[in-house]
Amino acid sequence: MLTIQLKRLGKKKIKTLNFDIEKTPKTLEELIEQCVISEIKKFNDKRENLQLQAFLTPQNIQEQSEKGKIGFGAIENKTLAIKADAISNAKQSFLDGLFLVFINDNEIKALNETIIIDKESTITFMRMTFLSGTYW
Repeated sequence: MLTIQLKRLGKKKIKTLNFDIEKTPKTLEELIEQCVISEIKKFNDKRENLQLQAFLTPQNIQEQSEKGKIGFGAIENKTLAIKADAISNAKQSFLDGLFLVFINDNEIKALNETIIIDKESTITFMRMTFLSGTYW
């Protein structure tokens, strides 16, 4: 089990996710691969084992409203994610600078860079946000 903090540039809110990983990653590339594989399993399981709720209790409504979306659990797009495409996309996104990776407040700048992770490590993925339009 690996816990990763997800941050967005300019936002104070930090989201923490747990990832079930098969082996301890030795490079940033392996870390990204393990995180993507874990998320693909969750994504595909949600589509394969769809359980709709017949009605919502007040407790369901309260819990879902805290997350920001209230629904019966219906998923329109039941297309499963393809592991090779998702891993390739995640690696390319890192190379394009769409997100940064920090381990114990040290930025990891290359996919082949060796990393050391233990239970005390703080791993942060920071999504970079780009402004649209022009400012003249």
